[in-house]
Amino acid sequence: MHLARFPRIHLAHLPTPLERLDRLSEALGGPEIWIKRDDCTGLSTGGNKTRKLEFLMAEARDQGADLVMTQGATQSNHARQTAAFAAKLGMDCHILLEDRTGSKEENYNQNGNVLLDFLHGASAEKRGSGLDMNAEMEGVADGFRAKGHNVYTIPGGGSNTTGALGYVNCAFELLSQANDCDLVIDHIVHATGSTGTQAGLVTGLKAMNADIPVLGISVRAPKEAQEENVFKLADATAEKLGCPGVVAPQDIVANSDYVGEGYGFPTPDGIEAIHMFAQLEAILLDPVYSSKGAAGLIDLIRKGHFAKGERVVFLHTGGSVSLFGYMSSFGFESNLKSAANS
Repeated sequence: MHLARFPRIHLAHLPTPLERLDRLSEALGGPEIWIKRDDCTGLSTGGNKTRKLEFLMAEARDQGADLVMTQGATQSNHARQTAAFAAKLGMDCHILLEDRTGSKEENYNQNGNVLLDFLHGASAEKRGSGLDMNAEMEGVADGFRAKGHNVYTIPGGGSNTTGALGYVNCAFELLSQANDCDLVIDHIVHATGSTGTQAGLVTGLKAMNADIPVLGISVRAPKEAQEENVFKLADATAEKLGCPGVVAPQDIVANSDYVGEGYGFPTPDGIEAIHMFAQLEAILLDPVYSSKGAAGLIDLIRKGHFAKGERVVFLHTGGSVSLFGYMSSFGFESNLKSAANS
């Protein structure tokens, strides 16, 4: 599979590290846990969307775009990475942010990813929840086009067949790293949302006949809907790559037990996962995406889903900057008050 046939702008810091998590593995007493550090891709604190944007922004450049648009939730990691990539290329960027939580907290609405969106020079506007955000985006894009802009629109999460190429490439990279260190990977676990990461990863692994099962921990959709959406994109991505049919529906597995109240809402298990990764491995997760993936991993280990002695790779999709939008979820204010009174 020859990915060099597709336009790409090489800005990500690749390959990202593949590391063994000794302290977390010991604390959980189950499989040997490894982590693929896609929080280290560069570009404004990194994250998984940068891999997708290497292909998406190359397509935008080749189409002569002077303005890129995308959409996502208020604390969208994808929006922040798109704004950063656009700044690097000298393109304008406009973002539609969907209010999925109804939070009135200043940190949620102004800090974290939102702050960085504006620091990178993007403009933004908000929408209420429950709308067809891609349709909303196209309507706004048409307004910019009427003013003479050449607009390239990117779907939420960068999840289309072009964006999914970034995680086909990640599959190649991960397998090469595993081969180089004689690591037999028994399972890959990651958070899955807009589907592009899981679709690309599974497509790449299947195309290489790697025989490594991938488990996506859903951060928003029910199991059946998530698996159907991932398969549709994986199937279309395989077609784009010239290997149609390489992915079967049974290759797509999602677990939606850790969504909690919904997308954008932290869960107690996710908060526990953040504390564990931070205090045992000095690794930062985000409250609504990577933490839910990690919460699923931790709970499944405790339940014996993964056998002792197996090697499990957790793909860290990044997003730690959104921690600053959810400061009230951690209760550290009481720690500060106690310290002041001691």
